[in-house]
Amino acid sequence: MVYAVVRAGGRQEKVEVGTVVVLDRVKAGEDGTIQLTPVLLVDGDTVTTDAKKLAKVTVTAEVLGDLRGPKVVIQKFKNKTGYKKRQGFRADLTRVKITGIK
Repeated sequence: MVYAVVRAGGRQEKVEVGTVVVLDRVKAGEDGTIQLTPVLLVDGDTVTTDAKKLAKVTVTAEVLGDLRGPKVVIQKFKNKTGYKKRQGFRADLTRVKITGIK
């Protein structure tokens, strides 16, 4: 069993070949694929964390599409002063499918 922990969008995700992951918005290349930076690689009983060895490892992913996250409502209120503020936020996300770990 081969899997990797990759750095993607400020977080770390555990991925295998065929895994579908939702990341922060990333731009795909002309062929619709992206490269993810591995932090850890597990190949059977072998665990690789050395930066020099991980520089040779490539994790490729195919971009399936862009989407938006759920709306987060931010409300602020101060009692007896008449201050209230309402604000919304929706994250821009990208759905990717891992195609290879080499």
